[in-house]
Amino acid sequence: MNRFSALLALILFPFFCIAQILTNDTIPRIAPISYEIEGNQVTYSAEMPVLNQIAGAPKAFYTYYWEFGDGQYSFKEKPAHTYKKNGTYDTKLWATNNYDNGKPPTSRPKSVTISDAYDEASTESNSPFTEDEDLILKTNREPIPDQEMVFITSYKNNNNYVSSGKLYLFYNDLRFKNDNFTIEDTRLHHDERIVPLDAVSSVLPENDDHTLLASNSISFLKSKTLFVQDSTKRKNFPLTLEESKALYRSYQIIEFDDMKPGEERNIFRTLKTTPEMIKDTSAIVTLRSVYVPDNNFDDHTVKDTEMEIVTSHDPNKMSSNGWLMNYRLVRFKRLKFKVRFQNNGEGPANTIKLEVDTPEMFDKSTLRIDSMYPECPICPKEREVNYSCLDTILQKDKIIFQFNRIYLPGSEQKNVEEIDSTKGFVKYSMKFGKNFHKKKTRSRTAIYFDKNEPIITNYATTRFLPGISIGAKAGYITVPELDNQREYFVGATLSPFKSYRGYYQAELFFSSASYDETRNFETRNINPNGTVDLLRFSESNQYDNITIYAVPGSFRYNFNNYFAMGAGVQLKLDLTSTNKQETTGEGFFIDVDGTEFPNPDVNTFSAQEIDDSFRNLQTGVFIGVNLGTVRIGPSIGVRYVYNFDTPNSQIQFYGIWKF
Repeated sequence: MNRFSALLALILFPFFCIAQILTNDTIPRIAPISYEIEGNQVTYSAEMPVLNQIAGAPKAFYTYYWEFGDGQYSFKEKPAHTYKKNGTYDTKLWATNNYDNGKPPTSRPKSVTISDAYDEASTESNSPFTEDEDLILKTNREPIPDQEMVFITSYKNNNNYVSSGKLYLFYNDLRFKNDNFTIEDTRLHHDERIVPLDAVSSVLPENDDHTLLASNSISFLKSKTLFVQDSTKRKNFPLTLEESKALYRSYQIIEFDDMKPGEERNIFRTLKTTPEMIKDTSAIVTLRSVYVPDNNFDDHTVKDTEMEIVTSHDPNKMSSNGWLMNYRLVRFKRLKFKVRFQNNGEGPANTIKLEVDTPEMFDKSTLRIDSMYPECPICPKEREVNYSCLDTILQKDKIIFQFNRIYLPGSEQKNVEEIDSTKGFVKYSMKFGKNFHKKKTRSRTAIYFDKNEPIITNYATTRFLPGISIGAKAGYITVPELDNQREYFVGATLSPFKSYRGYYQAELFFSSASYDETRNFETRNINPNGTVDLLRFSESNQYDNITIYAVPGSFRYNFNNYFAMGAGVQLKLDLTSTNKQETTGEGFFIDVDGTEFPNPDVNTFSAQEIDDSFRNLQTGVFIGVNLGTVRIGPSIGVRYVYNFDTPNSQIQFYGIWKF
């Protein structure tokens, strides 16, 4: 019986494992919301499902985002919220599983009825706005294809009077072929309304006391001075609108009214990332938000939100804006990178080192640090300091960023409730080197928190668009099997621009050819007496052809900048063919003894010109080499072609210049 049980267990074990995997992948995880109410204060919590730890990653954990139904929100695990008005509110939770396999858990909204509210300042709320700040943008998680995320827009009236204005959201970058997002839901709590995009309006400067003007005239817009504007506060509103519409294909506009001085409001949007969203863990997408605090004036705030595309929720990531670049245009541009990190320990980190793999095609001497967190000065190179600073070390294949003498709390540290306080980043940019090649690069970062083992990020990938290179080609063709043959050709090639190694190339060229062909044959007529009348003919043909050659596809490989090889298929068709034909017949008489005598009486001569078109279709294969500046510029080449019909052999000598 014991043996039978063991055998049965051995047979069923693989099926049990498969069933377990399917169960983990297909059964949704639920996080039911619970709450405790005391007067007008409600404390929320949720029963979270067990996390499925990613092997080799730091300890898995949840992050939380709550909406309380009254226009307020929280990122705490168990928030206590005070309602200021009586009513029934639907509270929602979005939990994000970090370092976890599977989809985030879902929670049904929880309805809470408040009957003992009174209007007073909430003890939990501190304004997130700094001085002169009027627009704050946040997200609850990074975008994953075919998943939801929440985009939070917080805006404030910094005027000393009641105002009405607009909020614009531009999304779906035109540089990506497919849409990145759809707006699934917009939650408004202060009588805001969604409106269509009207014709561009122009208004007066803030201190102008004349009548408000509006115009749809292009000339009116052009008459406004175009000046350099910073990335946040701007004054030329029509210019910002036109610029935004040129960058994004989708938008949403929200109007608001009667906002009191100093009042703060929140708008919540649920964005669904499309399945077609670029599935690259290093690509960056952007959202642009424009805040017009007063419809009567052009003054406005612009903020761009950058988000890295991810395949799992991992706070330690590397990303780049070089997902798909135009090789012709990037030589003098700066490529941007961002390394994010989070201290998931039980205590603070004082030294954080980021070792970034950096391909040799980048010029490290052009390194520029654009921003960082924790914010601190750059460490001086000539001396030791005893204050917080960011040290940068350039090595042959690495860039090392090291935060010294900082304090970054851990997510598991006691009394740490704000998860964002445990995160940091470095944003930097570089130019390409002088002679960089058109090839894909991959970079990743090893992140060291104090003396702990490193955390290795994803790869940040840079790629180039194929581009188009048109080449001019001319040369000479020889056919060993033909007599007195001459053929010259000219044409064009089409291939990706300056490919690094292998690529495909198509060609089309026309030739003018001439060659001679001689054919000898004879006819015999046997007489009744046994003698033979013999005619020997010599046929001379002089051909003049106009021919089209097509190479629908060939594969070429650049071994370096100066040497390349290629092979492919060639098609040939004579568009026109003129044959000047002369035929001479010489007569002979053969007697019964077999003796041959000339018979000039039956000699013949004829001449004719034969015109023919669209004949002599041939298919062949070829192999060839090129020497010169083979990636871009001039080179020379030789190609051997084997045709499947006679004449079989063809050799091409040519020069080519790729642009």
